[in-house]
Amino acid sequence: MRSKGLTLTMIFQAESANYGESVGNVASLKKMSRGQGDQYTYISRQALRYNIVEQLGEALASVKAEGSGDKKVVQFSEEATIDKYPEIDFFGYLKTEKGTGGKKRSAKVRLSNAVSLESYKGDLDFLTNKGQADKIGENMNIAQAEIHRSYYRYTITGDLDQIGEDVVYGISLDNRERARRVKRLLDTIAFLYRDIRGRREDLKPLFAIGGVYDIKNPVFQNVVSIKNNCIDVSEIQGVLYDSIKEDTYCGVVNKSFDNTTELKDQLHALSMPEFFVIMKQKVDAYYEGN
Repeated sequence: MRSKGLTLTMIFQAESANYGESVGNVASLKKMSRGQGDQYTYISRQALRYNIVEQLGEALASVKAEGSGDKKVVQFSEEATIDKYPEIDFFGYLKTEKGTGGKKRSAKVRLSNAVSLESYKGDLDFLTNKGQADKIGENMNIAQAEIHRSYYRYTITGDLDQIGEDVVYGISLDNRERARRVKRLLDTIAFLYRDIRGRREDLKPLFAIGGVYDIKNPVFQNVVSIKNNCIDVSEIQGVLYDSIKEDTYCGVVNKSFDNTTELKDQLHALSMPEFFVIMKQKVDAYYEGN
């Protein structure tokens, strides 16, 4: 089977979608620092994986608890194999076994963190349970939570030739099933969301660029940025090598950005539904040709 990679870099808009440990009574967003100390919030790749698996519409891989006390570990069961569960076909597994090196499958679909494209300015939300406390005449409790609404960027990369193949168990799925799984993954990404603290945050892409290539590099991961509510087209054009240019497609939600016309003229941006239709056609074409 020819080696091919699917890679998509996407931008969505969301608010306060991944919290870390609280500091006192302040719920802290996950953040990283860049440059001269500017802070950027992020949604971890583990959180994105959780939401994708949850919304994939496929059976969840069976797990078991091994060990006891503080050494108890929850891991995939021996019966969890890729022919039954797309979850571990995509994201891999590690099954420890006493006295052996265990069984391991690396991820064939890899995610980056979704990092904010606008810096965090220290905004806080003031929270109380006044409504409940008033019912019984008690004093209310007070807490605070960091809040941040921003554009976020993340990249997903898949090894198309390795999806549906597992040398550990000697499993090889037919190409029709492989294509079905990858297209189901694309459908999930197109309408991805995240439930957090009573909110449902919409993670579906407002902008996306990528394709099916002979290389498996996350080509656009570091070159999709926003300035003054405009996608920086020149930065993207800087990595459009001749070897990938013809196979690259772009999608945008109309009027989401101030330079939608430029995106259509320079990158031939399609509507988002059209973009995902083409991506699924490219996946079909790959598997039908092998």
